[in-house]
Amino acid sequence: MKVSGFSFIKNAVKNDYPIIEAIQSILPLCDDFYLAVGKSDDGTLEMIQSLREPKIHIVETEWDESLRENGAVFAQETNKAMDLIPEDTDWAFYIQGDECLHEKYLETVKSSMEEHLRDDTVEGLLFRYIHFYGSYDYYGVSRRWYRNEIRVIRNLKSIRSYRDAQGFRISGRKLKVKRVEAYIYHYGWAKSQIGITKKLRNFNHFYHDQNWLETNLPDTYLFDYSNADKLARFEDSHPAVLKERIEKNHINLLIDPKSAGKKMDIRRRFLQAFEELTGIRIGEYKNYIQLK
Repeated sequence: MKVSGFSFIKNAVKNDYPIIEAIQSILPLCDDFYLAVGKSDDGTLEMIQSLREPKIHIVETEWDESLRENGAVFAQETNKAMDLIPEDTDWAFYIQGDECLHEKYLETVKSSMEEHLRDDTVEGLLFRYIHFYGSYDYYGVSRRWYRNEIRVIRNLKSIRSYRDAQGFRISGRKLKVKRVEAYIYHYGWAKSQIGITKKLRNFNHFYHDQNWLETNLPDTYLFDYSNADKLARFEDSHPAVLKERIEKNHINLLIDPKSAGKKMDIRRRFLQAFEELTGIRIGEYKNYIQLK
């Protein structure tokens, strides 16, 4: 069984993306890794090259920043990396620049890929998610956060990145996937107030024009953490690859986690309570077809 990892990145230093740790977290499962590095002005390319990791193959790219509808440039860059994967690869493992796989799941994921290798009806593997918010100590547990996403796909050239690179499509339809009992840890919102404010400005640049940015994210704007519907304290361990980053960049949550949810309206409160009671998320968007 051959496995290739792939991802895309641009200005990882400026935007404080743990791309090095993201790659390292899945590299033990990969025979090779393909990374599309957009033209950056913060030393991102040099940082990745300094790893001198023979498994990593880099292609330098130029982002088409005119592709603002649904963040399409992210899908385009994902496809550039995916197109580099050799034909003899069986599975492709996608990891975004602010995600990590805990080492405790490596064997579980490997076993799942081996189990479904010869079953062509399985086009991908579905992972659960933990979304850290405001610090490394708390994560979101409300309907605001997607619970599942595909991160391992079969190496078929008809599979393309979808919309803003959150999921995939095969010949225009959703992929048929099996659940793997593993979590992807998402750190995109585990930033300081200044860091998350800067991220929002940079991120929305790929969705909206300058007028929208000046109106909605002016120079005086600071991110408000109180819009979290519900937070839970994280009592487990983080991936080992993140140990040094977390120790050097301790972040204090700027709100009382017990106060999260006070802005929820009656409808959201009801839906949240129903989900906690039954485990069912009413109206959940599923970017996949889950096989039994």
